Amino acid sequence: MSLKKRLTAAGIIAIAALVIFGVAKSGISVSEKQEEEELFTGGKETVYLWYTDEALTSYLSSAAVTYNETHEVRVVPVLQSGLEYLENINQASLEENIPDLYVISHDSLEKAYLAGLAGEVKPPQGTDMEQRYIGTGLHAASYKDKLIGYPFYFETSSLLYNKTYLENMARDQLEAEADRAAGEAAQESADAAQEAGTAGEEGSADTADTEGTIQGEPFTQEQVDERVRELIPETIQEIETFADSYDAPEQVEGVFKWDVTDIFYNYFFVGNSIKIGGEAGWDPAQIDIYNQDAVSSMKVYQELNQFFSIDTSESDYEAILDEFMEGKMVFTMATTDAVFKLEHAKSDGLFAYDYDIALTPDIDENRKSRSLSMTSCVAVNGYSHNKDAANDFALFLTSQYNDILYARTGKVSAATGVDYGYEALSKFAQEYEKSISMPKMIETSNFWVNLEVAFSQIWNGADADEKLKELSDRIMSQVTVD
Repeated sequence: MSLKKRLTAAGIIAIAALVIFGVAKSGISVSEKQEEEELFTGGKETVYLWYTDEALTSYLSSAAVTYNETHEVRVVPVLQSGLEYLENINQASLEENIPDLYVISHDSLEKAYLAGLAGEVKPPQGTDMEQRYIGTGLHAASYKDKLIGYPFYFETSSLLYNKTYLENMARDQLEAEADRAAGEAAQESADAAQEAGTAGEEGSADTADTEGTIQGEPFTQEQVDERVRELIPETIQEIETFADSYDAPEQVEGVFKWDVTDIFYNYFFVGNSIKIGGEAGWDPAQIDIYNQDAVSSMKVYQELNQFFSIDTSESDYEAILDEFMEGKMVFTMATTDAVFKLEHAKSDGLFAYDYDIALTPDIDENRKSRSLSMTSCVAVNGYSHNKDAANDFALFLTSQYNDILYARTGKVSAATGVDYGYEALSKFAQEYEKSISMPKMIETSNFWVNLEVAFSQIWNGADADEKLKELSDRIMSQVTVD
């Protein structure tokens, strides 16, 4: 999914004209629904949870039932349209069925906070939020040094690689090294025997034993695994070196290919050098787009066009992931959805390789990379009459009832200590922990579209220095306007 689609799905909207409030996909009136819910809840205190992603329906219903069994509160999940989501929450907050809490992308939290639709969260006393959630999620859910949401699930990009290819390469190297070592040992033995005047049968026997060892198991699986770790590129320079020396199988069409048209897979090049709003993404005083590190990193990005020759007109994430499954490349940049797709393809016999995830490579030894991330949060409505219950359920949902989140929804929890079921997802969580969250400032909401354009122009030969300066001037004029 492209960044533009993610932004649309996340509800990046301004609070504007009010619209008629209706219950999504219900087909019944508000009063009828209220009567049904009173019957369902048995007259207990009711907390309404709004969300827009239908993929969450089964999971949220299960969480609500589990919570309802042990609390004197009934949680009712309500699926809503993603269009004008905040406007609908605002309108409903003036009526009887107030949404007490809702799922929202972190980059919309500033809008929600300024409209009074999200306030500082108040988890039960003694709750250590830093122990419960990955730090990036807490930054994403913060605004003006206040935590105004519970981190729920995240998306980020990392390096996906064909593990089968790297294991084969590791074995070839280890075998070659074993052959050389055996040859050197045999030669040393022969030389020693010759000097001692006993070069005959004894020397031949030693050589036979050495050859037997080579034909047996000259290295262990642990040695293969260790060599694979050594082969995984830690920098862009190492990817280029790998490409130059790799003896690729016939089906491999390229060593490294990714969607160069989508900023979500490109941002790591400048993620550690460009600053937009600080770690929590809300501070307009912390903006730095045009600097030497960013320019030099973009020049490295531009040079990759010559090295890997990726045509932007044919660059598409889904198509590239399909090519990866066909064994046509060794490395690509992928988001967490790749794990779900690859695992299902393996179970259906459509993916004949092993794969794994590694941290996004740095630019070089001196310039670090940093991926972009998005965090969906659970916010408590500032107009709710059931804030304590809403806070308690939000904490339960996001940090206690999350072991089945990926299995039910395909989404990866932003909580700590989660057993995701796949090692690859744990590595995505490591990437998320070092990632930078998309900022939430309204004044910079068009930054991503403009940056994506700049990336495309630089990839196709435009001057990196000039394009970053133009982008910086444009954004700074928006932030500093009186």
